[in-house]
Amino acid sequence: MVVSKRVQKKDVGQGDGLVLQPLLLTIPETAVSLRLSRAKVYQLIDFEELPVVRFGRAVRVSAKALEQWIERRERGA
Repeated sequence: MVVSKRVQKKDVGQGDGLVLQPLLLTIPETAVSLRLSRAKVYQLIDFEELPVVRFGRAVRVSAKALEQWIERRERGA
């Protein structure tokens, strides 16, 4: 089961203009989103308190929490 949310597409082309965005990102997806290495993402989790959700050994990053974390860092910089 994939948990995701629908968001409006800014550039409406073909289709209904909606894109499914995942609610939870894997570490590699988070790394791509931030344009950082996987190792750096793990460092951010360990030392910079990047919020994660754990399901046993699986680690996921909430897309919403990631946005909020970035906004807090922007305000603090």
